[in-house]
Amino acid sequence: MWVPRDGAAAARNRRTAEDGDVKIGITCYPTYGGSGIVATELGRELADRGHEIHFISNALPMRLDVAQPHIHFHEVEAASYPLFDQAPYTLALAVKMAEVAELHRLDLLHCHYAIPHSVSAFLAKSMLAPRRLPVVTTLHGTDITLVGAERSYLPVTRFSIEQSDGVTAVSRHLKDATRDVIGVRREIEVIYNFVNCEKYRASANSGLRGRFSPGGEPILIHISNFRPVKRPVDVVEIFAKVRAEIPAALLMVGDGPERGRAERRVRDKGLEGRVHFLGKQDGIEQWLGISDLLLLPSEMESFGLVALEAMACEVPVVASRVGGVPEVVADGEDGHLAEAGDIDGMAGAALRILKSPGVRAEMGRRGREKARTRFGAAAAVTAYEAHYRRVLG
Repeated sequence: MWVPRDGAAAARNRRTAEDGDVKIGITCYPTYGGSGIVATELGRELADRGHEIHFISNALPMRLDVAQPHIHFHEVEAASYPLFDQAPYTLALAVKMAEVAELHRLDLLHCHYAIPHSVSAFLAKSMLAPRRLPVVTTLHGTDITLVGAERSYLPVTRFSIEQSDGVTAVSRHLKDATRDVIGVRREIEVIYNFVNCEKYRASANSGLRGRFSPGGEPILIHISNFRPVKRPVDVVEIFAKVRAEIPAALLMVGDGPERGRAERRVRDKGLEGRVHFLGKQDGIEQWLGISDLLLLPSEMESFGLVALEAMACEVPVVASRVGGVPEVVADGEDGHLAEAGDIDGMAGAALRILKSPGVRAEMGRRGREKARTRFGAAAAVTAYEAHYRRVLG
C-alpha cells in the first residue's frame, strides 16, 4: 500500500527543471476530443525530448503509444459500492495521482481540462504535504465556457484554477473567457495548440482518395465528436448546396450524439453514397491528407485544433467566426469565416474555393506555412518546458 514519505526525504528527492529531464504526470480525458489529443501529443513530444511522462487516466488515451520510450500509463479504477449511485472518480483519481507521484518521484502534475482533473490534483498534492508537488492546469474550452460556467461547478472550477501553481489557456479568447465567465484573476499564460507538420501533410495516397473520389471530384471533410455544439447537421446542409453545383464527396469522421440526425439528413437530401460516415479514427492525418476542404461550422471553438491540422495538410478551412478560430484561420487567406448557422455563406465560400484550383492551392500553401511557422510543435513544447521551469523554480 502507498504511504507518503516524510517531508525531509521528499525534499531530498525533489528536483527542478534545471536539473535536466523532468518527470511529469499528465491527466486528460482519453476520449475523442481536442483536450485529450493535445495532452497526448504534448506527452509524446516531451518524451521525445527525454522527459519521463506518466499518463494517469481511466483509460488509455487515443493516439497514445505506450511502446514509445519514456511513456508510462497508469489506469484509474474507481471502486463501486452500493451506497454510491456512481463510482467517485474524482477521489480515485486523486489517490492514483498521489500514488504515482510518490512511487515514481514525479516533479509535477499537468492537468488538461479543469474539471475534475485539477480538483483531484489539488487533493493529491494536499495528501503529499509537506512534499511540494506543483500542479499545472491547461484550460481547453468547454471546461470554462460550458461545464465550468454551470452554477453548481463554477465555485470549484474557480478554486481549482486559483490553487494551481501554473495555468495555461489554448487561446487568447479562452484566457479572456476564464476571467469574464469564471472570475479568475490570477496570471494565465496563452500557449497555443500545436501540430506536428512532419506528421500532418498533404498525402499522395491515390488509392485511399480513389475510394471516395473515383472521378477526381473534390473531397470535403468534417471531423468532430458530433456534439450539438459542432453542428454536424449543418455540415450536411452545406454539402448539399455544394453538391447541387459541383460533383463532390463528404467524409464525416468521428461519432457522437448528433450522428443519427446527420445520417437522417443525408437520407432526406438523397446524398447516400456521397457522404461517408467513417466513425472514430486514430490516423486523422491520412483523412485530412486526401481532402480538399474542411468544414467546421461549430457554435463555439476555443481554438479549433482540427482546423490547424487541416492547414498543416494544405487543406483550406471554412469555419464559424467564433471563439479562438479567428486566431488560427485568417479569413480570405487560408480559409473563410462566416457567422455560426450561416449555411448559405459557408456553402458559397466552399464553392468559391473548390471552383478555383489555384485559389485552393494558394490557400493551402499559406495555411501550411502558418502551421509550420506559428503553430509548430517545437515552439509550443518549448513554451511548456519554460512554464514548467517557472513553476518548479
